[in-house]
Amino acid sequence: MREASGVAALDDVLPLLRCPHCGAQLGPDRAGDAVRCGDGHTFDVARQGYLSLLVGQGTPHAGDTAEMVAARERFLGAGHFEPLAEALAQAVGRAAYVVDVGAGTGWYLARVLDGWPGARGLALDLSKPALRRAGRAHPRLAAVACDVWRPLPVRDAVAAVVLNVFAPRDGNEIARVLAPEGIVLVATPGRDHLRELVEPLGLVGVDEHKDARLAERLEPALAIADRRELTWTLRLDRTGAHDAAAMGPSAFHLSPADLDERVAALPQPLDVTASVTITIATAAAPRVQPPAPAAGASAADRLRSPPGPRPPRSPGDTG
Repeated sequence: MREASGVAALDDVLPLLRCPHCGAQLGPDRAGDAVRCGDGHTFDVARQGYLSLLVGQGTPHAGDTAEMVAARERFLGAGHFEPLAEALAQAVGRAAYVVDVGAGTGWYLARVLDGWPGARGLALDLSKPALRRAGRAHPRLAAVACDVWRPLPVRDAVAAVVLNVFAPRDGNEIARVLAPEGIVLVATPGRDHLRELVEPLGLVGVDEHKDARLAERLEPALAIADRRELTWTLRLDRTGAHDAAAMGPSAFHLSPADLDERVAALPQPLDVTASVTITIATAAAPRVQPPAPAAGASAADRLRSPPGPRPPRSPGDTG
């Protein structure tokens, strides 16, 4: 039997989805446990309530493992990242549809939906263990399996808000699904994030050029409007420190035995810095194309760029 809340939420967001094969809009199948497009492509709804729109021969990208997801569920369930969830919910404002790209267990999206009773949420992720939890994370949240590195199975300009929290992203695809007046909220680790654990536990450090790399991912399809720095202190015992390491990308580089040994050497409780940057972006303004050269223009005229607008005068400018 399918999870009732997940299936009901899926009905609400079906108008947002498109077929990953042909791009046609999806609708419910008569059988009740699948969706299909007008061309007959059919996709199953898992028993746990999430819809799989994965196609082809799989993906080279690794989704979160069951162990990573369990660690994240424990860590987030303990309230350690509640300040981030609250900041995201406050930044969203009123929205009809919120799409979370790389949603994991749907924990952040569920917190946003708690703050805005009229909103509907769509969680996109590759990890089946994460999607099993996302499918029951909130009664107004639907979970869909897809590879977020590939074209998203979402129609153009339907998302009032796109969330992207500690997850991969493609700026062009996010811009495509974003509504004209919509906003994008991207949460990335700050330079000091979990700094007290990085060396003792052998965690992957934060790239000092992360802001520049994020801008490269988002622009020029999206325009960065603001950045907000969020810092708070976590008081962790060894279980919390273990989960902080085991739930993230460092889990792919540390053996369970090595992590256990490192965690056992930590003092407890331990105060740990949480540092997150929330980047707010909007759809970039369309570029204005210069008028085409006249039919009789010379080759030099055709190559010459038109003069740009004159910059505004600064105080004291008499030119």
